[in-house]
Parts: sequence; C-alpha cells; structure tokens
Amino acid sequence: MQTNFTPAQLADPAMAASEKILRTCVHCGFCTATCPTYQLLGDELDSPRGRIYLIKDMFETGKPATPEVVKHVDRCLSCLSCMTTCPSGVHYMHLVDHARAHIEQTYRRPLPDRLMRGVLAAILPYPNRFRLALAGGFLARKALRLASLLRWKGRAAVAVARHGTAPVSARTGLFRRAHAMIELAPLRLPSRSHLDRGGVHPAQGSRRGRVAILKGCAQSVLAPSINEAAVRLLTRLGVEVVFAKGEGCCGALVHHMGKESQSHAQAKRAIDAWIAEMDGEGLDAVVITASGCGTTIKDYGFMFRDDPAYADKAARVSAIAKDVTEYLATLDLPPAPEARGLTVAYHSACSMQHGQGIKDLPVKLLKAAGFTVKEPAEGHLCCGSAGVYNIMQPEIATRLRDRKIGNLDRAKPDLIAAGNIGCITQIAEGYAGKDRPVPIVHTVELIDWVHGGPLPEALERAGFASRA
Repeated sequence: MQTNFTPAQLADPAMAASEKILRTCVHCGFCTATCPTYQLLGDELDSPRGRIYLIKDMFETGKPATPEVVKHVDRCLSCLSCMTTCPSGVHYMHLVDHARAHIEQTYRRPLPDRLMRGVLAAILPYPNRFRLALAGGFLARKALRLASLLRWKGRAAVAVARHGTAPVSARTGLFRRAHAMIELAPLRLPSRSHLDRGGVHPAQGSRRGRVAILKGCAQSVLAPSINEAAVRLLTRLGVEVVFAKGEGCCGALVHHMGKESQSHAQAKRAIDAWIAEMDGEGLDAVVITASGCGTTIKDYGFMFRDDPAYADKAARVSAIAKDVTEYLATLDLPPAPEARGLTVAYHSACSMQHGQGIKDLPVKLLKAAGFTVKEPAEGHLCCGSAGVYNIMQPEIATRLRDRKIGNLDRAKPDLIAAGNIGCITQIAEGYAGKDRPVPIVHTVELIDWVHGGPLPEALERAGFASRA
C-alpha cells in the first residue's frame, strides 16, 4: 500500500511503525473471509482491510478521529484472525492498538460511552473493586430478570391481544450496555482463594523448575479454580510456583481500550515484579492461564521498545512468557492413569490461536490426558467475548456467541475446554437456561483432574461426579 506521510510525522516512532505496517498491506482481501464482523455485517469498513484504509487516512491527514472511524474501529474485536490469514504478514494488532490510542487522545466520546468505558477501566483490573461490583451485579441481575419478566408479560398480553404475537424488546445506549454487563455477572460468586495471599508454593519432590504465575485481575475473582489447578498440577510435577509480589493487572484490558497511560503503568508494575524474581531466585517462565493476558505480555517488548528504562526489562519478560499449555508441553507429563471416556470440544480462544499462534498443543495435551477431542466448525471465528467487547458491542457479541454455541453443539461434546476466562464466561452465559447446557472448563483444570486433582466444580455441578 502506498503511503504519504511527512518526514515530521515519521519522526514519531509510533507513526513510523504504523506506516511500515500500512505499506505491508497489498489489498488482497484474504482477511475479509475470516473477519467475524465482516462475516456478520457485510460492510467493507467492518473488515480489516476497510479499517486499514480508515486508519491510514486518519494518520496521514493528522486529523482527530471522526465518529465514522470510531464506529468501525470500535467494532473490531481484535481477534486477530486476519493476521493468521494474511499472506503478507500485516501486523494488524499493532496498527489497531495505535489507532485506539489515537482515538482516545483526539476524540471526545458521547457521555454514556465515556461513563461505561470509565467504569470498566476503573473496576475490572482491580480484584477487590471487581468483587464488590459483582456482588452488586448479582443483585441487579436478579432484579433485572424479575422486572423484565413482569414487563414482558404485560407487553406480551397487550401485543397478543392486538396482533397475536409477542413483542421483541430493544435496548439502546448506556442501558443496553449496562444490561449486557449485568447479565455477565455470575449467579454465584466463588469464595476468595488461598492464592490471593500470593507467596511461594514449593515443588513436590525434587525441584525441576521455578515459574511465576500471573494471578491476574478478573480471572482471580471469577474463576480462582483455574490458577489453583495450575499450582496443584505444576507443584506435583516438581515445579516451584511463585506469585510475584506487587504484580497486579497485566494491562491488557485497558490497553485494548486505547488507554495507553493506564495500561503501560499496569504493565510496568508487573514487569518490575517479575524482573525482581528473575534477578533473585530466577524464573524459567512467566506462566499465564488467561490467553488474552498472554498475548499482551508477549508483546511487552514491542510496547516498551522506545522506553530506555523498560525496553530491556520488557523484552526479558516477553521472552519467557508462556501459556500454561506451552509450559506443560515442556515437562513431559506422565501417561494418563485412565481414560475418562469423555468427549471434549476444544474452543481455541482467538488470543491463543491467532494472537500467540498456539493451535495444536492444547489439543495434544487433552488427547494425552485420555479425552476424545473434537474441534468445532468455524473454530477460527471469535465467540464475541474479546475483553470488554461483549459489554460495549452486545448485539454483535451475542450473534457471534450464538453462532459459536451452534457449532459447539454440532460436535455433540460432553464438555467444552478453553484457555481464556473471557471465552469461558461468554460461552457459559450462552448455555445458561438451555435444555442441554454443556459445562465449560479451563484446559488446565481437566489436565489437573486427570493427574490427581479434584473434579472441576463446573463438572461437579453438571453431575459428572457419578461418571468420574
């Protein structure tokens, strides 16, 4: 793609990096075939190629973001399926991240949008705040469902009397997004984990490795059982596990909202915590159990490439960052004690398969653990979670979720495995209320169970105890 940037513009390292990405694009359109929003909406501007044109024009002219640009960039899930498909190697992730930061700096969003984004950025990355918000969300969800039921019954009675049919409700703006957020609140909040205290968890037997596990923010509140399973499994395999003091959120959530200052501050805090461990007793890996976080942590080297104080430290952290399935694959797990006789549909999170290029490892681990593994059709398409996308773009997210669940159902699994808390929450919400809900658990919970850990709670609630 031909570009027309001035030397002054290219003096900005961020703009120079984006200009290089833009020149890589050859307009081939392969990305449109695998872009979820283009598949749903059919609008060229809701494809990676269309967004690239919008971003190019915005950057070249040096203009503030316009409502049109914001609309289409906001609709991007950052699923990165386009990067897997692109034959030219266009690094769309870095380009759209730069565009979002530019939007954040130059565009004043409508008040409802600002309020919702501000609330999410102020709550989700902070576990104590998030836990408190979820307690309120639980009550709001109960009240909302009761109010919706009463309102729907009243309107339905009138509509049936007049037209013979019940109405379809519509929600807009802030209330629509608030409703989506409340619906994602769990009906039962897990108890606090003993891992919240952090510390070191010694290896059982001879120590063969030492790793730090990202405690994280939202996942540590929504599903502490995931890291608990990882700690149990790794320590049984002879790996010492540490939760680095002062780590906090990795910055991924707000990074993809364009809030660069906040995301970089959170990332620096995590980097400093891990570097202290690396320079102390040493680390073989920084292990991540949420693939959305893993994609960002592996990109720290790029994020801080021009920061003299953090460039080297960030690159060192990125170099040893591994998804939990990547690290498990290096340990040569013992054979599964027995086959479980269960069929698992493996949902590959976009951040796993497209963001990190991890496609076969989780499937191989599950098969080695004795499960029959099926990969559903359209596995490359996003489930609609995508960080806070299912809150900010609930209609598109719901359509993608329902499409994903349809493909999972056609695989006829006993259960679903995934490697990202966002996907687990999104898909579980889609199955809520179904006649045949299929439980979904993290891959590491299943592997831990097979190798001596407890039955995952989601499977216990689904009645798997009698089949274990």
